[in-house]
Amino acid sequence: MATLACALASTSAATAQTAPAQSTAPPTADNAVMITVFLKHDQSRPLSELNAQLEKQGYYKAFPPAGVEVVSWYVVMGIGQVVTLRLPASRLREVNRILEDKAWGAYRTEFYPTYDYKAVGMAAHEKAQ
Repeated sequence: MATLACALASTSAATAQTAPAQSTAPPTADNAVMITVFLKHDQSRPLSELNAQLEKQGYYKAFPPAGVEVVSWYVVMGIGQVVTLRLPASRLREVNRILEDKAWGAYRTEFYPTYDYKAVGMAAHEKAQ
């Protein structure tokens, strides 16, 4: 029985997420991805309480991590914050883990793959004029 407990403990420890190796490689055309993160705030709590929780959890120090480009960062009334990031694909897990560790509780998060469509959309609009 003790052997089985040891085997289960070592198996679950091996499958747990660990801190990723930090990379400072900049995003390039070959390795970059963009993600849009919805940080939906808990509207049942006052903003001062949410900010205190984020400060205590180290959110402001950790997010965004060095080397991750912030493309846009907006407050959307009634939702919270919407942040679009450009980063090397290899750092996606790191960004996710920072938000899991530092933002959860104050925010509920949603992630969406993103790409820049502005030039295409504007060209189609201008052509239609």
